[in-house]
Amino acid sequence: MHVINEAAPAEEAVTTHPQRLLLVGSSGGHLAQLLALKPWWEGRERTWVTFATQDAKARLRDEHVAWAYFPTTRNLPNLVRNLVLAVRVITRERPELVVSTGAGVAFPFFLVARLMRIRTVYLEVYDRLDSRTLTGRLCRPLSSLFCVQWEEQATLYKGSHVVGTLL
Repeated sequence: MHVINEAAPAEEAVTTHPQRLLLVGSSGGHLAQLLALKPWWEGRERTWVTFATQDAKARLRDEHVAWAYFPTTRNLPNLVRNLVLAVRVITRERPELVVSTGAGVAFPFFLVARLMRIRTVYLEVYDRLDSRTLTGRLCRPLSSLFCVQWEEQATLYKGSHVVGTLL
């Protein structure tokens, strides 16, 4: 188990130096956790990917956003649509780093990023302490850096980095 502020130089480079970001997260709490990272991402070129809910539209009103297809759970057509969206967005935006707090919308973007050799950081949600999320299980092997918010979560994901809670 690692604590993020004790990260090795290579891990530090993943989290501190990229200037073009792609921030991917479902609406609601997942988006709220990405927004909580504002001190880190503000001042950097960024594109958001989330669902076109009223809340997301209001919170990201002045941001560059690509709207993802919903629902993602057990919906193969939308998985394919989001995979095509991931190819389009990543090819057009050329992010140096893809960051996600889940949920299902993250997987196609992490898959495309991995194939294009773009670094990824996944941050597991704060409300799942005793079991791994499906998106966490899918994105873990595709992540350059995998972070959790609780020490208890670190036991579920070997090699993860504890960053503390965002909300």
